[in-house]
Amino acid sequence: MGIRKIRTEGDEILRKTSKPVTEMTLRTKALIRDMFDTMYKADGVGLAAPQVGILKRIFVIDCTVDRSLPRVFINPEILETEGEQTGSEGCLSVPGKHATVTRPMKVRVRALDENMEEFTLTLEELEARCVLHENDHLDGILYVDKAEGPVVDNEE
Repeated sequence: MGIRKIRTEGDEILRKTSKPVTEMTLRTKALIRDMFDTMYKADGVGLAAPQVGILKRIFVIDCTVDRSLPRVFINPEILETEGEQTGSEGCLSVPGKHATVTRPMKVRVRALDENMEEFTLTLEELEARCVLHENDHLDGILYVDKAEGPVVDNEE
C-alpha cells in the first residue's frame, strides 16, 4: 500500500497541464494503485495524478459508499455534457473547505483503462461531477476557480 503526499492549493504543480500517457509501465501501474490507496485513505471520491505530484493525464474515482466501483481514466476526453447540477464541492487538495459549483448533470467521456484499452462511459450526478472535477485537475484547474460565492470552511 503506497500512500502518496497530496499536494495542496498553492503548490504550483496543481496549476500545470498534464501530459498524455503513451504506454503502460510498471511505474504507471504502481502510480494508479497508490492513487487508489491514497484516495481511499483520505476518504475522497476522486484523485488526479497532479494531486500527488505527477503530471500525467490520469485520474481515479470511486463514488460508491462501499468502495466497490473503482474506475481509472487515462487520457480522458469529455465528448458531451448535458443538463446542469449545482451543489457543494470539496477537494483533497483544498482540505477542510467547500464551495458551491455548477457542473453538467451528465457527461460522456472516452478514456483508456489501466490496460490501455479504450472505453466510453456516460455518467450522471455525483459520478459526472467527479469526472469533470478530476478532469479539470489535468488542465491545472481547481474547483475554487469555478466557485459561485465564497470558499468556506467545512464547519460553516
